[in-house]
Amino acid sequence: MLSEEAVEELVPGVAAWLERDATTDAIRRALTADLPKPLRHPARLLRHRLTALLPPPLPGVHDLAAPRRAPVTPFQTCDGCERAFRSHEPGHCRDCRAQYWEAA
Repeated sequence: MLSEEAVEELVPGVAAWLERDATTDAIRRALTADLPKPLRHPARLLRHRLTALLPPPLPGVHDLAAPRRAPVTPFQTCDGCERAFRSHEPGHCRDCRAQYWEAA
């Protein structure tokens, strides 16, 4: 038997479990499974189990959202040699630009 004072001390621990969507059956199992015999300090044992076996917090909205993909630079075809290269603007590839600058 637990005193009223002991029960009131355990309420925040049970509330933390409920905030993490634990069912009453899950809480009951966590608190009553494999109890030692004899049980000398029941309130202390329950307080320990409420904190030590606390389930992880629920994922937040940001945790569930798919991560944003980095923008991908599109492929362009070189106007000089038809080589594919990545650029936001059409034009010449690196080699053709180098040849253009050497000629100039």
